[in-house]
Amino acid sequence: MGLRGTRLTVCYNGGVKDQYGREIRDLRISLTDRCNLRCVYCMPEEMVFKPREEMLTDDEIVLVVRAAAELGVRKVRLTGGEPTVRPNLVELVGRIAAVPGIDDIAMTTNGVRLAPLAAPLAAAGLRRVNVSLDTLDPEKFRRITRRGNLADVLAGLEAARAAGLYPIKLNAVVVRGFNEDDVANLARLTMEYDWSVRFIEMMPFGGVAGFQMNAYVPSSETMARIEAALGPLVPLDLTGYDPARTYRLEGSRGTLGFISPVSEPFCAQCGRLRLTADGRLRLCLLRDDEVDLRTLLRGGATYEQIRERFRAAAYRKPWGHGLARHVIPRQRVMSQIGG
Repeated sequence: MGLRGTRLTVCYNGGVKDQYGREIRDLRISLTDRCNLRCVYCMPEEMVFKPREEMLTDDEIVLVVRAAAELGVRKVRLTGGEPTVRPNLVELVGRIAAVPGIDDIAMTTNGVRLAPLAAPLAAAGLRRVNVSLDTLDPEKFRRITRRGNLADVLAGLEAARAAGLYPIKLNAVVVRGFNEDDVANLARLTMEYDWSVRFIEMMPFGGVAGFQMNAYVPSSETMARIEAALGPLVPLDLTGYDPARTYRLEGSRGTLGFISPVSEPFCAQCGRLRLTADGRLRLCLLRDDEVDLRTLLRGGATYEQIRERFRAAAYRKPWGHGLARHVIPRQRVMSQIGG
C-alpha cells in the first residue's frame, strides 16, 4: 500500500472528540456495497455496484481500525451492503479482533448466509449480530426484499443463538404499504425469546428518497399499533448510549426498541463514524459530507498521516442531520454507506 512509518502503539488516555465534545468510540465499517437482496427501502432493484478495485482491501481496513483504536475507538460494527458476501470475512473478523483496543465487534446482516457462518465468526471474535427482519410473513418478506427466503433468515437466527452471539437484535424498518401491519407479530417474538426487536423509522437517501419519504411511518404510530394488540409498553431506563428508546411488554423475555432518527433525532449523543466500502469516512449517516481515506492509503501516506486525517475528520463531525430543513443525502443510497 505504500505506507511508511507504521506504528502500532495504542494510546488509552482518552478518546478523540468532535468539535462538540462528543467522544468517538464507535466505527461502522461497510465491507461491500453488494447485497444478495434488493430491499425496497434500501436500493433500486437494478443496482449498479462499484468496481471491486475501488473497495478497500483487508489490509487497508485493518490499518484504519488500528488508527481508530489508537484514537479511542473501542467498538466496530461490520455492515454493508451485506457483509457476509465479502470473501474472507471470517479471517478479516479475526484480524480486527486482534487489534489492541478493540473490545467489541458486531455485525449487521440480513441473515440469509448467517447459518453456516455464525459459529466460525463467533470463534474469530465476533460478539453480536443485528439481523434485519421486517416481517414474519414469507410472501411479504419476498415482496420487501424482492428475492429473499424467510426460512434462511430464521435458520441464521438459530445458528447465531447456538454460537453464543448475544444479545441478538432484530432490526425492522417500518414501511407504509409493506409491513406496518406486521409490527405486533414482530414485537410478540419478545414474549418467547430474550431478543431485542427494534423498529426503525425509514430515512430518505439518494435515488429512492421520494419513495422513502412517502412510505415513512413515525415511531409513535408503530408504538400505538403494538400497544393496541399486545398491551402497554413499559419504558426501561437503561445505562449507556443506545439510539433506541427501549421498552418491555408485560411478561416478556426480551425488549422492544424504537429508533426514530426522523421524528425524535438522537444526534446529541452520537459518537460514531462510518467507513464506506470505497474508503470514505462519512461523518453523519444523513449528510453527504465525507473524508477520503483511500487516496491516502494508496498514495504513499505515512501511518501517522492517515491517523491524523481520521482525527481531523472526527473533529469535523456535524452536530446532526438536516432532515427538518429538508436537507436530504443524495450522493449514496443506504447500501453504499452501511447502517
